[in-house]
Amino acid sequence: MSQAKQIAEIILKGFRRHFNLFQAITAKAKQRFELADWRAFQQDSSERISFYDQRVIEAIAQLATALPSQCLNETLWQQVKQHYIEFLAFHPQAELAETFYNSVFCQLFERKYFHNQNIFVESTLSKQHLPAPIASVYDSYFPSQDGLKQTLRNIVASFGFITPFINLDRDIRLIVKSFVTQSAHGEQPVYQIRFDILKSVFYRNKAAYIVGRAVTPNGQQPFIIPVLHREGAGLFIDTLVTDAKQMTIIFGFSRAYFMVATQVPSALVHFLRELLPHKTLAELYASIGLHKQGKTEFYRELLSHLHSSNDQFLAAPGVRGMVMMVFTLPSFPYVFKVIRDKFAPSKEFGRETVKARYLLVKKHDRVGRMADTLEYSYVALPKNRFSPELLAELQQTIAESMCIEDDLVIIKHLYIERRMIPLNLYLEQASLEEKTHIMDDYGKAIKEMIGANIFPGDMLLKNFGVTRHKRVVFYDYDEVQYMLDVNFRRFPKTDNYEDALFAEGIICAAPGDVFPEQMATFVTPQPQIKQLLFSKHPELLDAAYWREKQHNIRSGVVEDIFPYPDKIRFYHHYNETQG
Repeated sequence: MSQAKQIAEIILKGFRRHFNLFQAITAKAKQRFELADWRAFQQDSSERISFYDQRVIEAIAQLATALPSQCLNETLWQQVKQHYIEFLAFHPQAELAETFYNSVFCQLFERKYFHNQNIFVESTLSKQHLPAPIASVYDSYFPSQDGLKQTLRNIVASFGFITPFINLDRDIRLIVKSFVTQSAHGEQPVYQIRFDILKSVFYRNKAAYIVGRAVTPNGQQPFIIPVLHREGAGLFIDTLVTDAKQMTIIFGFSRAYFMVATQVPSALVHFLRELLPHKTLAELYASIGLHKQGKTEFYRELLSHLHSSNDQFLAAPGVRGMVMMVFTLPSFPYVFKVIRDKFAPSKEFGRETVKARYLLVKKHDRVGRMADTLEYSYVALPKNRFSPELLAELQQTIAESMCIEDDLVIIKHLYIERRMIPLNLYLEQASLEEKTHIMDDYGKAIKEMIGANIFPGDMLLKNFGVTRHKRVVFYDYDEVQYMLDVNFRRFPKTDNYEDALFAEGIICAAPGDVFPEQMATFVTPQPQIKQLLFSKHPELLDAAYWREKQHNIRSGVVEDIFPYPDKIRFYHHYNETQG
């Protein structure tokens, strides 16, 4: 066997080990759901984030053991890539295996070697003209054979839930009624309906999601059916989601990745893209836990966009951050964040702390309120796409994290997030009705994060964004901590001014102390905005409320946070029945 072929086999073997371990921990999600073991589910989800990097390190170690040091030459590795391409013909996870190859190569070689002759900057799969086996990931059901209600029972039964349903007949009736009400195509005769249902259940947090579409002569209606587990009682179907906006939010960038088993990820993603056409390949791969593939697809999308556009990178609108320098490309809906060389004096931590806190958020349940980040090293961007003003500011603020090579700006460490309207800027242009809604949602965002053991730290409005769906999402993680690492205190109550100052000074000196009452002072100076917030969420000013959240976390309580509105849930039917 040639040395090039041996290298290719070692890398592919490393990928195979990664994917098998990834699938094994993903497969545990069904059991965790059946047992209502939510803490174990969270642990699995967090651990899975690190699997990929661990396997890349293992593959590199095996290469170092098996091969001499002189194997690091470019000509040899171009032969390695050709052997690898041959191995991937008809491989069910070929696109993922390409990304794994890239990761190994980029750990071994300098950035100047990162081009398409050596790595898969462009995927070879599109050139093979092999159709994605989309039909392999879903089953079709025909109500004309068994009737609509029995077909829905068959769909639910196909997933083999061991825990019984509380009242599946009632759930089925509610689904039928809801589908007729929500369907864009109205009520169809059963002989004109086909259901295409993904074979894999999507598990996240405390829910299992059945995903599919109803196909009729008038078109298709995508839908999602959330199944919940009421501990001590059994399973129940919570609602039927058919609204495109709500489905997009369920698969949103501010939520934890799904645990969903699949042997052919490309087929699953292509099916999802037919249901959610506004989602990119990068977003969909990330949503099913394949975040490294999401990074690969995003980088290709960025390169394609740079090729087809001509606007320039500019400093992102809003108040300049004290830790991150943020810039954006107006025609591209993302922001690019680089850690500053020097922080403001009030930030008593360094670069490694910032990186650790961004990783903390990556591995945590983001409960729909914290933006996902894509983290890259040594990203090359065309120098002529940077405005002179931005380039000058970058050279002043992040010189240690960038360099200029010929016509390229090289960013050594970069975070990329979805662009949102900073909340403080949104409020400047909002109507009273919009302000009322968005400040209520800001309060909900705070409550949902702290219920999930995340203390945002700096809760200034500029650190939150408003999505296109008018949801408030947190995006500034340099002061994030676990709730259990914070000591929530009340200000001392005294009628003596000097005693109050003395007591306050003593208490404030304690590390980790936080005074929720300060939110009324520091979140915003605008009386109207304060009133809109605290009229709906007065408990945020009460240290006892925050301590209660800590108690719940210590007691193992995992709060319910639904990625769809209460008004469409079926829960009130259960309440009526339960009395």
